[in-house]
Amino acid sequence: MKLRHVFAAALSTTVLASGLASAQTVFTVSSWLPPTHTASMAQKSWCDLLEKESTGRMKCNILPKGVVAAPGTFDAVRDGLADISYTVDGYTPGRFINTQVAEFPFLGDSATATSVAYQRIYSKYFAPLGEHRGVKVLAVFTHGPGIIFNSKKPVTSAADAASLKFRIGGGNINELSRAMGWNTTLKPAPESFELMSTGVMDGTFFPDESIASFKLSMVKHATTFPGGLYNTSFVFMMNPGKYNSLSPQDKAVVDKISGETAARIFGEGWDRVDAASREIQKAQGVSRVMADQAFVKAVMDKQDYLETKWAANAQVKGLKDPKKVLAEFRAEIAKVK
Repeated sequence: MKLRHVFAAALSTTVLASGLASAQTVFTVSSWLPPTHTASMAQKSWCDLLEKESTGRMKCNILPKGVVAAPGTFDAVRDGLADISYTVDGYTPGRFINTQVAEFPFLGDSATATSVAYQRIYSKYFAPLGEHRGVKVLAVFTHGPGIIFNSKKPVTSAADAASLKFRIGGGNINELSRAMGWNTTLKPAPESFELMSTGVMDGTFFPDESIASFKLSMVKHATTFPGGLYNTSFVFMMNPGKYNSLSPQDKAVVDKISGETAARIFGEGWDRVDAASREIQKAQGVSRVMADQAFVKAVMDKQDYLETKWAANAQVKGLKDPKKVLAEFRAEIAKVK
């Protein structure tokens, strides 16, 4: 009799444990960047926070490599090939309009400030318009200020830049480069090493972080701009079917650590790696120059038209008073600590 009771108790415990295990939600998480890249690490930090805040009810299975190349990531998450990932809006030109506001020159010198401010503007103005229709947006964020890097010579003017071939990542910088008359090619970031090491490209437009992340030891020159020559809009997202399948309790956890919390995780991670990369560049012998007033003005003269063009396109998409939204975004960046 006692043996039957012991067996019954053991069976009950096994069934209970099995039930708990089956109740756990596991998210398939993809990254098209290396696991050591700051964006991949920030995504992992968010996953760790998800598991902690849900007391283990939710966790992430981070795949060893991306399910698709960077430009296909949005559709991959929308279609359920991955539950969670992030991508660059500008990798699919013309698809996203309002998000270009985060790609303009001279926004700021901190990824944290621009990311948190961008999230606030996104939540207030862009989310209600369905800018990323088809996915559950967890956060939006940006990298640090964009810089001109090359292996050939100092770039101290628009004419200097026009004499070289550059890889760029898309978005507003694509249009700005065309307006400036520069020779640029739209390619995903992970292709930069091969493009530069083989001489197909002389340089690339990147934040500081990328010189370390992509091991671009051939870079010898950097031209910085106050607030950056450009920025990049990223979206961190979840498959909507996966989100909708969660219990109200677990949806609340996801929502709690999304938005500004997630944007700050990505931004702070980027700022740390930007700083570390600048030290690596010193050891690498990279010569840094700050663009002078004439160079900055040359960029501003072209950018003024692009901002007017963006405002007109955004208005067609339903954004009321886009220029006011841009001014509010810049003011919000200055507020973020």
